[in-house]
Amino acid sequence: MSDDAEARVQALETKLAYQELALTQLNEVIVTQQQRLDRLETVCRALRARLQSLADDGGADPDTHEPPPHY
Repeated sequence: MSDDAEARVQALETKLAYQELALTQLNEVIVTQQQRLDRLETVCRALRARLQSLADDGGADPDTHEPPPHY
């Protein structure tokens, strides 16, 4: 192989190595973000259920709740 072709192959191999590294790093970021998103969705569902529970309790009979002491 000529020196020019060998240099081009080496340049391509170097680019490929950097692209593989970048791809690995991006994949790690995506996995981390997905884990955080899953946790946030779990918290969101719990909060939604809690709010629904409070709304159901509050809407059933308004006379069962005492007014705050400052009234």
